[in-house]
Amino acid sequence: MKKTSLFLGIISLIYLPLFGSSDKINLTLDSAVEIMMNNSYRIRRLRMSIQERRYWLAAEQAGLKSSAYMSVTAPDLNNTSDYKWDSLLERNVIYRENTDRWQMDFTINQPIILFGFPTNGNLSLNYRVWRYGQRDGSSYTNYYNRLYLRLVQPFFLPNTKKNDIEEAELDLEKQELSYLDDQVDIIQDVSEDYYDLFRLAYRNEIFAENIDDLQKIEKIILAKQPEDSLDGIELKQIRLEIANAQEELLANKSALRIRKVYMKQRLRLDSEVELDIATPIAIPTIHVDEETALNYGFELRPSMRNFAIDKRKSEIRLETVKSWNAFRVNLEVTYGLEKEDDYLTRIWRAYDNSNSITLNAHIPIWDWGRHKAQIEATQISLQRQDLQIEESRISIGNQIKNAIINVNEYQARTKTQQKSVLMAEEITVQSIDQYDKGRITLQDLLQTVKRKKETRDNFLELYIDYREAILSLMVNTYYDFESDKSLLELLAEKYGD
Repeated sequence: MKKTSLFLGIISLIYLPLFGSSDKINLTLDSAVEIMMNNSYRIRRLRMSIQERRYWLAAEQAGLKSSAYMSVTAPDLNNTSDYKWDSLLERNVIYRENTDRWQMDFTINQPIILFGFPTNGNLSLNYRVWRYGQRDGSSYTNYYNRLYLRLVQPFFLPNTKKNDIEEAELDLEKQELSYLDDQVDIIQDVSEDYYDLFRLAYRNEIFAENIDDLQKIEKIILAKQPEDSLDGIELKQIRLEIANAQEELLANKSALRIRKVYMKQRLRLDSEVELDIATPIAIPTIHVDEETALNYGFELRPSMRNFAIDKRKSEIRLETVKSWNAFRVNLEVTYGLEKEDDYLTRIWRAYDNSNSITLNAHIPIWDWGRHKAQIEATQISLQRQDLQIEESRISIGNQIKNAIINVNEYQARTKTQQKSVLMAEEITVQSIDQYDKGRITLQDLLQTVKRKKETRDNFLELYIDYREAILSLMVNTYYDFESDKSLLELLAEKYGD
């Protein structure tokens, strides 16, 4: 059965209750990351950015549905003078206008969607009614209303509605990838700080055990040689060793205390909170297939997907650039009824047909190569992105290969050193017994005790190096090989957004 991953807590569904209100926290890597995730302003900002992008996407998608709106002009009064051309007099003549217009337009618009794909076209139902009055010596009032369908459909142009929705989806995905990327950055940052704490806490145990071994030797010496003996060189020597070992422990405790203060500041915890650092060591066995790890790195890393998103947005831009000053056609058709009359009550009787059709075409003839140069420039941008993607794949591949080598190397060395620790402990026990029986000298025994301390310290460093190698592999592949799940899947299980 697989051992529990140190990183599993990063994505577990269990939240530590009210970290800041607790007097004591049993700090592990899992809980440290959990606290940082909950208290990070950067994470909060990214969550808000994701929510913002979701609303923009929802807005673009809502643009494919029917919409209704009304515009009202109430009133449009014009009592001014202006010059106009008089064809009879063949000269400009100043005329004075005194008019008023009251108008209302109501529209229900529906974008045209064919086979589930949006087009650039729109179909709308429109109603227009107005009252128009003129006063120039005598008053004249005219009423008008029109009910009609209107179709507008451009051809040979990029599908802007479809592209806008796709770009909104890409922007949302890019923000989600940034969120994932920042979460992994937090894991890395907190892991470094936590392992500094772990190293100091574990060394407290090493130094305390070293003092315990030296005190056992002191008891043996006291049993053999009273304190008031004139020849007390061994007793003095062992007490000097104990004093130095105790000072080493005190210095390490002081460093641990300072580091805890820094950690509380990083985690935004109250200064009164006490951090208790547990120091159990479990060495997981990890088997990593290089080809599988490379595939995870290429598929899961946000940087690679970001490159693909940027390239797709550039392809959309290329479509837009190609449409600049290019051949295009716009069709507009209306069909409906209208009526105008001097009396308001008669504008809803005996309607007249109101139909129109307009076809506009833009035909480029000569632009001195401007359009072609714009397309070439955009295509070069795409080629540059292809080179960047290729370069990144090579770099990521090298990083993953080195991470796998480090994991395998540190895994083997850590397990070997763990056996050396057990051997050093056994040798120390035997050596103390041999000294008690007078078979070895004090100097030989002290060397054995010293080697035991150094062996445990070497094991500690190798264990931390191994854990950091596992972390590096996870960061480079975005896959946790201990829990056998992707980081995207694990973090989604926890945060659900």
